Amino acid sequence: MSTGILAGVLADRVIPDPRRGHPVALFGTWAAWLERRCYRDSRAAGCVHLVLSVALPVAVTVIASRHAPRLTNTVCLWAALGGTMLERTGTRMADALECGDTTTARELVPWLCSRDPALLDGGDMARAAVESLAENTSDAAIAPLVWAAIGGAPAVVAHRAVNTLDAMVGYRNDRYRNFGWAAARMDDVLAWLPARTTALVHTGLAAAAGRGTDAVRAWREDAPSHPSPNAGIVEATAAAALGVRLGGATAYAHGVENRPVLGTGRPPDVAAIRDAVRLSRRTQAIVTVVTAAATVLLRGGRTRTGG
Repeated sequence: MSTGILAGVLADRVIPDPRRGHPVALFGTWAAWLERRCYRDSRAAGCVHLVLSVALPVAVTVIASRHAPRLTNTVCLWAALGGTMLERTGTRMADALECGDTTTARELVPWLCSRDPALLDGGDMARAAVESLAENTSDAAIAPLVWAAIGGAPAVVAHRAVNTLDAMVGYRNDRYRNFGWAAARMDDVLAWLPARTTALVHTGLAAAAGRGTDAVRAWREDAPSHPSPNAGIVEATAAAALGVRLGGATAYAHGVENRPVLGTGRPPDVAAIRDAVRLSRRTQAIVTVVTAAATVLLRGGRTRTGG
């Protein structure tokens, strides 16, 4: 399994995402087709939609894993990982803002988050980029690695499917408040351990930069005020590691939300975006090594126990 993790991470680095037919996009098409047939304004209907959507890709992955476990692990991890694309998008955002190209910067905003780019100025876009780099490092990079170590390819696919469903229906608006409840809650459950793994690495990297106390304080005092039990600790510890202040008024298409302030540093700028890209890359590298080593140790322990 450790070979599959390392191969999957390498594939994410060197093999670009296809413009058409990406497995996550195909799953989105499948889930949307099911939504048109399952939709009712109820939590029960949302639960049915969640189970039916996730069951098919997980079942296919279980079958594939029995016949070609290493290849299946590699392919599924490559499809689920989004760390490389995240870093590249963050770098492009920094480049655009640095040269004053706000048009390109606004075009990049939807690749990072769901905020309304028309309502954001340069500082808002810098903050959005830093917050999204932190949160998406956990969701799109660390979570697949953690679940690969825990349950192999089926667990990776289950997490990515639930996370994609949450992005599709996990909204608190009139249409999805009930129907999207199951996907949103399940995504919170599956993101719990990866988020804390990410926050722990952030805290360690903050300590290496002389900001460890700030990271611990942000985790304990700032993060609980965030509406997400997972994004809060990831963004708070990232803010401390980067020496910036996140949160505040956040513009979405449905209106402005006042998010809690995370961290005590300076407002994010172009330099902070580049630092956030480096933080993301280092966090991914550390968790890759740890999860690969953990699978070797666990497999060795099982072998000795079985013997």
